[in-house]
Amino acid sequence: MSEHSSNPYVGLPETAFWKRAVAARNPLEISQLWRPKFPVARKHKVITAGSCFAQHFSRALVARGYGWLDAEPAPKLLSEDQAQAYNYGIFSFRTGNIYTARMLRQWLGYAFEGEEPPAECWQTEGRYYDPLRPGIEPEGFADPAELEASRRATMAAIRRAVTEADVFVFTMGLTECWRDRESGLEYAMCPGTLAGRFDADQHEFVNQSFIGIRRDMRAALKILRQANPKLKVLLTVSPVPLTATASGEHVLTATSHSKSVLRAVAGELAVEFSHVDYFPSYEIITHPAYRGMFYAPNQRSVVAQGVNHVMESFFACQSEAFPWLARKSKRGGQPSGGGKAAAAKARAVKCDEEFLDAFG
Repeated sequence: MSEHSSNPYVGLPETAFWKRAVAARNPLEISQLWRPKFPVARKHKVITAGSCFAQHFSRALVARGYGWLDAEPAPKLLSEDQAQAYNYGIFSFRTGNIYTARMLRQWLGYAFEGEEPPAECWQTEGRYYDPLRPGIEPEGFADPAELEASRRATMAAIRRAVTEADVFVFTMGLTECWRDRESGLEYAMCPGTLAGRFDADQHEFVNQSFIGIRRDMRAALKILRQANPKLKVLLTVSPVPLTATASGEHVLTATSHSKSVLRAVAGELAVEFSHVDYFPSYEIITHPAYRGMFYAPNQRSVVAQGVNHVMESFFACQSEAFPWLARKSKRGGQPSGGGKAAAAKARAVKCDEEFLDAFG
């Protein structure tokens, strides 16, 4: 018997070896990238929040007849286009993009912990904008009272979504942010971009660290767990590069740093908590093994084929881990392509960060 015949690598599955799992395969045939911890079934209520890429996830669920929960639906008098313009139906609650862990922690603190939301309003041309979600009303609010009433409605929607849901899909997007120097309040966008006025004495740039992001995510997970002990959390990382960076670095290397930190935090949390998992949509879009085929010519926007491949991978891995999901899917048939599902698929992704491109 050879002295090398028995070691930890003997008998490992094909997925453990680069040559067989990646190099020898057509990129579209790379499979088994994820071993899910828990099932996501049609009977489950799924809520979504985070960066722009999270919108693709909710639309794919809706298109396949899954139970995506919209806890803050548009008023019935609004048309589909108007609802889109006013940021309804984008995420499970009307927060707009939640790009960072700290911003998620802030929203959950206001909704569940009794923390006092900021009194600060941004005023532009007689209209008022919410520093927590400046792009939510295209023309701003008429006065601070209207702004606060709208925010209270969103906090109620967050409470409803979290307490009723079975699965929360959160897409981590950015490490870079802007904060109030004195209070530590984190803004959704840099003041003076979408609205408001920038003041170097009041506003500071922060590129969040691994330790800080992990701390904020742990705090957010604790609030979620207390509000709904059965809630499962599925983390993803946005594959969309930064529109712009205020770090002083080249935007390419700044993107690499930011996404690497977020990916590391997501991975650590998935190892640490049994009710937290990580789905590798980031790798499927960005990895060199895929030859950049899922990006538009601007090397930033993810094309429809990329989104479809990500979601097909998601459902394939789910079905492999939980075969009863595939059987139920066949019995239930495919959802129709009309109505809200079709509208959700057709709408453009809304991304506040893209507004920064105007300053380039």
